[in-house]
Amino acid sequence: MKIFCKYTPLICLLLVFVASTAHSGEATFEENEVVKAAGDFFESTSEGLGKVIRRVFKKHGRPNAYIIGEEASGAVGIGLRYGKGYIHTKKGKRRKVFWQGPSVGFDLGGNVSKVFTLVYHLESKEQIFQRFPGVDGSLYVIAGFGVNYQQSGDVILAPIRTGAGLRMGANVGYLHYTKKKSWIPF
Repeated sequence: MKIFCKYTPLICLLLVFVASTAHSGEATFEENEVVKAAGDFFESTSEGLGKVIRRVFKKHGRPNAYIIGEEASGAVGIGLRYGKGYIHTKKGKRRKVFWQGPSVGFDLGGNVSKVFTLVYHLESKEQIFQRFPGVDGSLYVIAGFGVNYQQSGDVILAPIRTGAGLRMGANVGYLHYTKKKSWIPF
């Protein structure tokens, strides 16, 4: 009995560690899962896409959700962006999500994009429905991959975009993620 009592705290710590590791492994996506999902969505497994995803993983680790969708945006100093897609969690459930938002900056042109957004620290899908400020710089002439970051509280979004259009500039703004489509960007 003395041996059991002597090692009980150690056994408890080990069980807590194993349980938390197993839970975090189930709740987040591994890099190869994200590369495959993004490659399937973009219909490309290019080296450029892999580099962008590796860079985001190196900076923020494993996401616990991702959003796939498409968007259109345009600007003449003041810009607007509208998008729609689905948020996916590790448990395989998905939910429709829309986003829209204004921007201001030295920005001119328009583009359409496919968007694959990595989501970090999302405790429930309801947390996505808020405004996420961000800074964006773009140079679209032909397709390529780019990423920027948005954050509200602990929740971090890393949208990876590829698109086509003619757009150049830098801006600041926000995206408002909503449950229903809205033409009002605010």
